[in-house]
Amino acid sequence: MKKIGFTTSFPVEVVFASNNIPIDLNNIFITGDAKKYVEKAENSGYPGNLCAWIKGMYAVGISSEIDAIVGIVQGDCSNTHSLMSTFKDKNIDVIPFSYPYENTDAEFLNKEIYKLEKIFKIDHNSVIKTKRKLDKIRKKLIYLDELTWKENLITGLENHFWLVNSSDFMGNPDKFEKDLDVFLKTAEIRKPFNYDVKFAYIGVPPILSNLYDYLNEMNANVVFNEVQRQFSMPYLSDNITEQYLKFTYPYTVEERLADIIPELKKRKIQAVLSYSQSFCHRQIDQIILKKHIDLPFLIVEADEPSELDERTKLRIESFLDILEY
Repeated sequence: MKKIGFTTSFPVEVVFASNNIPIDLNNIFITGDAKKYVEKAENSGYPGNLCAWIKGMYAVGISSEIDAIVGIVQGDCSNTHSLMSTFKDKNIDVIPFSYPYENTDAEFLNKEIYKLEKIFKIDHNSVIKTKRKLDKIRKKLIYLDELTWKENLITGLENHFWLVNSSDFMGNPDKFEKDLDVFLKTAEIRKPFNYDVKFAYIGVPPILSNLYDYLNEMNANVVFNEVQRQFSMPYLSDNITEQYLKFTYPYTVEERLADIIPELKKRKIQAVLSYSQSFCHRQIDQIILKKHIDLPFLIVEADEPSELDERTKLRIESFLDILEY
């Protein structure tokens, strides 16, 4: 069994079907010694004014026992192209994968999935069989998400943890499902939380380790994690190509809004926290998101892995004070 790293969500069904282990480099980076990973990349020559996630993935890729890395070279960060070159320079096998520019181009995505199947020497029927197995877990994650916003039994951080880790199921879907079952049984018998404000968190997962905890301290809870929920593939489809066309992350801000706005209404969201990673092209999306989301809207930006600084805490506290009026 080989360990196959990847830079953002892609059809992991192919890797699992081939009896290999997909590993989301982002998750290893942020749950490890994230600052040391960033330092290691910078010591290797990566510039200081580059997205910390790219630096973190590079350090994870060269530090871990990774056999090959799938780089999403279209539909994610443009820096991935250069990241892949530095992996190649370290003699790490690189496998490019591209999403189409538009989420209506099924033919393009079909070809990309077929290329993956050829590389991993697996037939399409095996991939679909694996998808059905993973979809059983994804149905439980949909239930977990409902317990978050419908029943107020799960915190935003817990919701984030399970959904973000569904990008690779921690490399072991069977264990992931067993642990998820235990967690759900524990959550089901809780008394509902009684937070004053229901937040939506939109944007990439935060590099700030205590953001969700601080919101809870301020008597607010995140009941919608936009991108993390997308990693869990909530729009279950029998067709794997259709599933990854519905996955909004690789596409434009318009596709994201088509997912976000109905969820805000359904979940009775009171305010939006929109996260931006420093030096990321997705900062530009904030212009359109803020224009089309008719709710109190707070943008939080961060660069390096850390806890919230006092300035950001004060901004969040002031924002919550305004909501009371």
